[in-house]
Amino acid sequence: MNDSTVTLPWLVIRQDDNGNRYRVGRYATRAEAQKIADSLDHRGHKQLYWVERIGQNGIATED
Repeated sequence: MNDSTVTLPWLVIRQDDNGNRYRVGRYATRAEAQKIADSLDHRGHKQLYWVERIGQNGIATED
């Protein structure tokens, strides 16, 4: 990895009322991603937010 490459293995995922899932953002640390998910969750909307980690194979896993 060189200086211009940033690893962002943590995702914040949103699920709407119809079950559709969207990636909200990618983050370097779990704490950073969880902070974003928590702040979105506390806004009072009926969406569900959670944090997933992208594995070495590129597939997100709930953590």
